[in-house]
Amino acid sequence: MNDQGPPSLARPYAWTEGRTRPRVELAIEALVETTPAGRSVPFNRASPQSVVIQLCLQPRSLAEVAAHLSVPLQVARVLVADLLGSGWVIVRDTLSDNASWDERHDLLERVLGGLRTL
Repeated sequence: MNDQGPPSLARPYAWTEGRTRPRVELAIEALVETTPAGRSVPFNRASPQSVVIQLCLQPRSLAEVAAHLSVPLQVARVLVADLLGSGWVIVRDTLSDNASWDERHDLLERVLGGLRTL
C-alpha cells in the first residue's frame, strides 16, 4: 500500500519562491530556446532553472517545458520569465497579432501533437 498520497504541488511553487505571476507575459505556444550565455551555465540537476536551460537547447514551447517538468503552466511561466531576465533563454512568439484563424489552428494542432508525444 502506498502511504505517500498524491504528489505535492508545494515543491514546484517553492521553485518560484511562491510566485505565480511571471515578470513578463508568455504565451503557452511561445518557443523557448537557450542562448549562448545559457549554454555556458554549468548544469545542476537539482536546479529547475538549469533543467529548463538544458531542455531548451532545442526550441520548445512553454507548454512542453511545463509538461517535461511535470509542473503547472504558471510555474513554467515564472521559471522561463526569470531565465529570460537573466539572458539565459530567449522567447519567440510563434504568431503575430494579425495571424489568421488557419495559422492559429495549425499552431494549436502542432502544440497538441507535441504534448501527446510526451
